[in-house]
Amino acid sequence: MLRATNIDSLSRGTFDVLVLGGGINGAVAAAALAGRGAKVALIDRGDFAGFTSQESSNLAWGGIKYMESLEFRLVRKLCRSRNRLLRSYPSSVQEIRFYAAHERGFRHGLFKLFLGTWLYWIIGSFFTKLPRLLSRRTIAREEPIINVDACDGGFEYSDAYLVDNDARFVWGFVRAALDRGAQAANYVESLGARREGDTWVARARDVLSGRELSIRARVIVNACGPFADAHNALTGQRTRHRHIFSKGIHLIVDRLTASRRVLTFFADDGRPFFVIPMGSRTCIGTTDTPVDVPETHVTPEDRRFVLSNINKRLNLPRPLTEADIIAERCGVRPLAVQDGGGTDDWMQLSRKHAVEVDREQAHVSIFGGKLTDCLNVGEEICEAVRALGVALPRPAERWYGEPGEELRRGFFEQARLLDLDARTPRRSSEALSARLWRRYGAQAIGLLEEIRRDPRMADALIDGAEDLRCEVAYAARHEMIAKLDDFLRRRTKIALLVRRDELSRSPGLGEACRILFGDAAERELEEYFQEHGARPPAEKAPLAALPLR
Repeated sequence: MLRATNIDSLSRGTFDVLVLGGGINGAVAAAALAGRGAKVALIDRGDFAGFTSQESSNLAWGGIKYMESLEFRLVRKLCRSRNRLLRSYPSSVQEIRFYAAHERGFRHGLFKLFLGTWLYWIIGSFFTKLPRLLSRRTIAREEPIINVDACDGGFEYSDAYLVDNDARFVWGFVRAALDRGAQAANYVESLGARREGDTWVARARDVLSGRELSIRARVIVNACGPFADAHNALTGQRTRHRHIFSKGIHLIVDRLTASRRVLTFFADDGRPFFVIPMGSRTCIGTTDTPVDVPETHVTPEDRRFVLSNINKRLNLPRPLTEADIIAERCGVRPLAVQDGGGTDDWMQLSRKHAVEVDREQAHVSIFGGKLTDCLNVGEEICEAVRALGVALPRPAERWYGEPGEELRRGFFEQARLLDLDARTPRRSSEALSARLWRRYGAQAIGLLEEIRRDPRMADALIDGAEDLRCEVAYAARHEMIAKLDDFLRRRTKIALLVRRDELSRSPGLGEACRILFGDAAERELEEYFQEHGARPPAEKAPLAALPLR
């Protein structure tokens, strides 16, 4: 088992760098350092991307919001980061049009905002399609779902989004770190660390077994996201920066419009408010509420705010209610502030990150940040670690991006010969070959081999989801699935697409659990539904001749 093997390896020898936290910042830090040749360990007290990094809007945007506060340097940096993601991950990060309706009386006039989209396009190096001014008549014709009664027009511009989901994107960096020799394990909690000479000795605990271990490393990178301050307190680190938190939620409902645009409005509190395509579903939100602690949940007030705003701005056959909610996302934005800095206008705080380096103790802390800027974080951590005396033998190594064009062509040719796309599930939002390549890259070729040997491996297991039997088997072997939620919520987005009561009635879920957990399948099912509500499937699917864990 990959996780158990990696945990055993964590206690052996001394690492160059121990990265704490497997969200987007920790994942890119580990991938960049391992790609450049450092000996890296990565741990997270939960699952990888199991907190803030699984609760985003699935957007990789250049920060048009910060145009209002005149942070043009930040916008330029984020646009360049977005463009690099678009170039480097053409299957996973794609351009998408934002279709914004402008209400009369809004604090900024329509033409001013439209000029802002042109400036945004110029700052973004002309990388995307041109902005477009929209009349009320154009909006009513192109997007009749939008209620234009209070509008005087609108505008359209481009940014980017994640075709799959945020947690899966983060996992890609963890996988890249593993492929380059890093030792990574989820559900391993840091209990603090102390200096012994020129080495850190971190106490850690396997959350699932209770086993304690020591991990030795020359440098620690604290990438604990919203919990970075708490871990710095454990290790006695004093920093200039700290976090404050803003809660954001999204609601997932059945698809509201067939268009592949992000419908954009300004909510009652003045914030941008989105209707985001998610395959057969639609994601709506978000909120922006100050909170004191990272642990949050969706409240009835949150639901009312989102539903009220969406019902007011769309022409729907009937208003959306709580009964229409398939799933919910709720997380905090960790916003970096400096001690002594004012936070009165917290809604204007940007998501820019800060990296603090304690040279004396060889400790690095990452504050704030967002998915769009992840590649910059990886590069900055490499520079910080190198400045602390860790040699990076491959300083020019490209540690990110999809496999090369030759591999891609080879995969799609094999998929064509196998007539793979003819097996695409009926409700799928894209061809099966495109999805497998995006999610697995070069490893997708191995999935084709499994399907060639046994056509049943191309069957979708769970009604309403696209994931194939061979994908479940691959996840069991290679994706460090420790709990059912890891698979349903983060390695896939099944939990976001299928209602929990429908999931609880799915015979295919029982089969997936047998593949993932073997003899522990029933226990994992019961644990999942005890934690998330509903009841486990009553039926068991036939399992003869299927590849179990």
